[in-house]
Amino acid sequence: MRTLFVGDTVGKAGLKLLAEQLDRLVDRHRIDFCIANMENAADGMGITPEIAEEFLDLGIQVITSGNHIWDKREIKDYIAREPRLLRPLNYPSDSPGSGTYVGETASGIRVGVVNVMGRVFMPPVDDPFRAARSAVEALRPITPVIIVDMHAEATSEKMAMGWHLDGVASAVIGTHTHIQTADERILPGGTAYITDVGMTGPYDSVIGMEKEGALTRFLSQMPARLGSARGDPRICAVLIDIEPSTGKATTIQRLMLERADGSHA
Repeated sequence: MRTLFVGDTVGKAGLKLLAEQLDRLVDRHRIDFCIANMENAADGMGITPEIAEEFLDLGIQVITSGNHIWDKREIKDYIAREPRLLRPLNYPSDSPGSGTYVGETASGIRVGVVNVMGRVFMPPVDDPFRAARSAVEALRPITPVIIVDMHAEATSEKMAMGWHLDGVASAVIGTHTHIQTADERILPGGTAYITDVGMTGPYDSVIGMEKEGALTRFLSQMPARLGSARGDPRICAVLIDIEPSTGKATTIQRLMLERADGSHA
């Protein structure tokens, strides 16, 4: 089976391009299951119920998130009743929503998805390593096909998670930094890994946000409004082929879709 994992979707530019290109990507690459991190979809900060509904209807089967999941107040009630929108598993257990989900492909293959958040340079949360391992082991009696979104700042922490789950998860996909890394590989135990899948959004920007506000902050150390940018939108994603009977990944491939004509970088 083949899974498409779409990197952090930022603002209107990212949403528009993903909406335009999702069907083409699914058809062209014969996708069986689609996951997208969308914690920055609402103008770069959070996600709204309306955005979540739109993209679930368009064919995203699971939406993952991270530290911006609570940025829109209205998401708290929505996430409590929509199991396909995940928040990091290692938030306090009484937080609304869930950090795991089991979906199903059109052919009936079950797919487990786990969303965890790192602790290095991030808001304080519970141990992601024990939380992820426990969640994966709980899912394995249901399905061996398990995808983990490791939402973290530090590359070392994401790489450590890859090794920690090698052989028990099908894939560990890093998100959060919005910069696609070139280290995709299959680890010895059969787990697909990439440190960061990259950003689906405007690349004429500073990690998706308008350059002017970001530069003001860096140059003056003064507050400045940060809004999502619009120019040069791209889709960053990975394709992962997984053997359904064992849950082991056989290939992982980076994608960067630049324009509406379907060309790639």
